[in-house]
Amino acid sequence: MKRLLFLAAVFIIFPAASAKALELPQWHGFVEQDFGVRLSEDSPTKHRDYNLFEQRVQLKTRYAIPGVNILSRWNSVFTYKGDFVLDEYFQTTGSYQVRELNLAFSPAGILDIKAGRQVLTWGTGDYLFINDLFPKDYISFYIGRDDEYLKKSSDALRLSLYPKIVNIDFVLIPYFTPNTIPDGGRVSFFDSFQGEITGTDSNRNAVKPARQGRNMQYALRLYRTFGSTEGAFYYFRGFDPSPRSYLDEANHQLFYERLDVYGMSLRGPFLGGIGNAEMGYYRSRQDDHGDNRLVENSMLKWLLGYEKDLGNDLKVAAQYMFEQKLNYSKYKEALLSADYFWDEYRHLLTQRITKLYKNQTVMLGLFNFWSPSDKDGYLRLSCAYDLTDQWKLTVGFNLPWGEDDTTDFGMMQKNKNVFVRVRYSF
Repeated sequence: MKRLLFLAAVFIIFPAASAKALELPQWHGFVEQDFGVRLSEDSPTKHRDYNLFEQRVQLKTRYAIPGVNILSRWNSVFTYKGDFVLDEYFQTTGSYQVRELNLAFSPAGILDIKAGRQVLTWGTGDYLFINDLFPKDYISFYIGRDDEYLKKSSDALRLSLYPKIVNIDFVLIPYFTPNTIPDGGRVSFFDSFQGEITGTDSNRNAVKPARQGRNMQYALRLYRTFGSTEGAFYYFRGFDPSPRSYLDEANHQLFYERLDVYGMSLRGPFLGGIGNAEMGYYRSRQDDHGDNRLVENSMLKWLLGYEKDLGNDLKVAAQYMFEQKLNYSKYKEALLSADYFWDEYRHLLTQRITKLYKNQTVMLGLFNFWSPSDKDGYLRLSCAYDLTDQWKLTVGFNLPWGEDDTTDFGMMQKNKNVFVRVRYSF
């Protein structure tokens, strides 16, 4: 109820446009059928033969406020996007998800404001997020939903300022929204409480931060362009969106630790293509010295990327990400003999290849994750065919693998699937 009141306040605090000036907004959207068949027969989840079976209807509109009131003078735009989903995997009667419900306006020439539910994103990585601490849906990512659903919505206030020296984005998020991570119902995972890959028998739970003023989250980005290259500095103060720390081992409880994240990035032309570099320092505010075995240590992350258009509708890209757990010796000293422990370093490489055919109506895509340190990976293959301007067919494979059940992709190896999406847009 509090969240609904927050969204409603976005519109109540401003005077409405006069009835005579109002025009009906234009509605768009799509109807989609999704189905994903498991390629692993020993999954411990609710259904062993499939992990995606749903119908989805999305409606969206973007409406410029007309008339002569204060909203129209501020170039105000109302945006809405919502999904009705019938999820037959869990045999639900249907759910309604508001993905966007916000008002954007410009009270001054150098200031834009957006308030309400919105999808927030920044940073330079492709499927790799260092300074983007906004919530993600990793279950959608692994089962074959459209990439749009990897990013979750936040109820937030975003201020964008454009002075001459540097552009500024400031985001205030009053209510914490966590990542959606595997919980065993649809996607199996490694449960450290049970010491194995688990599904519906998992009983771990994550305790979210209370809705208090001291738990509001803040994100700041300063950026500007130098010639053709954009540079940015980032700051985030809030919580880790994934629960990596232990609150109560006996009761299988995790929690979202407090984080300060400092980062920077560069993106611009490089060797005939586009290069990017990004780094982030994750300061664990609840384990600053690294000697608490129950709380995730501070970390350092680096990313280098490159993409190039080779012509003939063929694009290639590659990335390298390096992660280091800080204060590692103190972390090792604090461990008990029965504890699982994580490596100090992680190396991750990605490769993307995209090729278009038939007047750009057919797209073949390959995206591959490979970690030589974890000895695991994740191959994503897809083919999307625009049958007409309205109809689109997408077929793909999700193929995670690994030698160790405890690594990020190794724990996902029982979730391999082939998926089909059929969409009609209007």
